[in-house]
Amino acid sequence: MFRVTLDNMAEDGSLNIWPEIEKVEKENRRELVLQGSAVDKKIQSSGGLHARLYSLSLLNYLEISQCPSLHEIHENISHLSHLQSLILCRNKLTAVPKSIGDLKAIKVLDLSVNQLQALPEEICALSELNTLNVSCNSITALPDGLSKCVKLASINVSKNALSRLPDDLWCSKLELLSTIIASENAIEELSSEVHNLSALKVLDLSGNKLQELPWELADCSKLKETNFKGNKLKDKRLEKMVNGCQTKSVLDYLRAGGRGKGKGKQQDGEASEKLVSKKKSSGKQKGKKEAEEVDELNRMVVRVLHVSKVPTAVTVKVSEGIKDVRPYIVCCIVKGMNLRQGNALKRFLVAQTKLHDEICGKRTTATIATHDLGLLKAPLLYDVRPRDTLKIVPLGRKEMRAAELLEILQQEADELRKHKKRQNVSGLHKYLQLLDGKDLYPCLVDAEDHVVSFPPITNSERTKIKRSTQELFLEVTSSTSLQICKDVMDALIIRMAELNKLTFDVKEDAGSDEETDVTSAPPAEDPASSELTVVQVKVVDVDGNLKVVYPSKTDLMSDVSNLTVVR
Repeated sequence: MFRVTLDNMAEDGSLNIWPEIEKVEKENRRELVLQGSAVDKKIQSSGGLHARLYSLSLLNYLEISQCPSLHEIHENISHLSHLQSLILCRNKLTAVPKSIGDLKAIKVLDLSVNQLQALPEEICALSELNTLNVSCNSITALPDGLSKCVKLASINVSKNALSRLPDDLWCSKLELLSTIIASENAIEELSSEVHNLSALKVLDLSGNKLQELPWELADCSKLKETNFKGNKLKDKRLEKMVNGCQTKSVLDYLRAGGRGKGKGKQQDGEASEKLVSKKKSSGKQKGKKEAEEVDELNRMVVRVLHVSKVPTAVTVKVSEGIKDVRPYIVCCIVKGMNLRQGNALKRFLVAQTKLHDEICGKRTTATIATHDLGLLKAPLLYDVRPRDTLKIVPLGRKEMRAAELLEILQQEADELRKHKKRQNVSGLHKYLQLLDGKDLYPCLVDAEDHVVSFPPITNSERTKIKRSTQELFLEVTSSTSLQICKDVMDALIIRMAELNKLTFDVKEDAGSDEETDVTSAPPAEDPASSELTVVQVKVVDVDGNLKVVYPSKTDLMSDVSNLTVVR
């Protein structure tokens, strides 16, 4: 794969063949990634993408991202007939050419974070399409005919302007469709035909205008994760349940008939009749009491502890050189997170990975790092160091220089791609290219000069969290903006509150995780509640002047109805 860096980008704006395209041609490469400000300058000065790009007929992976000067893709994209993955995210595309329907081999199509208002109907001709992501645009309607994409497994249309989802999205032909993400739109109805999706596992319709949930939803036998938060449902008890309960509880409620309206595939007819009978006999006072009980049952509490009230407050100092590399960082400490029970640690790590893939844009906009606070030696320094002198003990490895680590990771990624004959760029490839062309690398360093974090690549084994971890130090860094760091940290803490509530409610036995440290850890009492405490952390410059403190009064302003933030 060829990656664009400042070193190999021309700045004269000429229309000569771009060197990255020329190299792909000469070496018959199958993958090409064009990304970031250097590429954007080339697009701006050339008036668009170079025409020779559309002649790279051997390509099976093409990514053009983070280029705000890219407004259109030429019809000649159809010449890239071997493309299996087309990633055009985080640009400013206003339209997609109809010829995209000629890319019959396409499996992954990512058009997220652009300025699209519509999709061409020709997208429905992509019979091999497996993953479609058009989130964060201004699309008002999806084309009818998506049922023709019979291999579709995942669709993400979140953060658009949709008022409905097409009827044929609920077609039984889509027997592989397992994930539908349609949050933050204006969708008014969830079709009762949803039960036709036999493989559906994840359904996110949060932040829409739903008033009812069809009882047929309970007939989706594989459905494991739902999100209907932020919808004003007529059934207020159900509304409170979707804001706090697990998916199983919501589906059981629908299956039992809810407020006496639905039936579902009755698994317990007597229980359903009993529930309906009890509802008819209950008065307003009982209904109010039930609502209060459900509300209290689902309540999540996050308590913010001001830095002035912490005698041993942790401070992060930012060096002068970081501003030209990866300038933004926010940190905090979280207490009360129970990672000891059952699969709590696994769930937390999975959630972190999901945030990296979604809100962090696969680590391109921000990167999360989590540490065991008990293993950190404060104060901390957010610094930059040359690639040949920065040393770290990467997760699961021995200490090595950053340059050596990146070389090993690149070799491993290339070998994995060849061995598995994968067409897509692996996660390792994506993270590695974020440092292309940089001589200085960002790092978080402890008081003993140990590098504990090397964003966006890895954390240190020295501060790795385990099931015995009782207090966590969280860090979010970005080269884009401080607000993105705060948004990601908000999302992380809210997700931690949800997971901690789940762990508290489920009461799993310890010992089902693969971590072995728990056997040597001192016994800990079960927590009395799922409440989390977030301790503020100050970030200061070299002179001690405050740059940011998190969480401030304007942070953690969540609209999650069952989350209470105590300041």
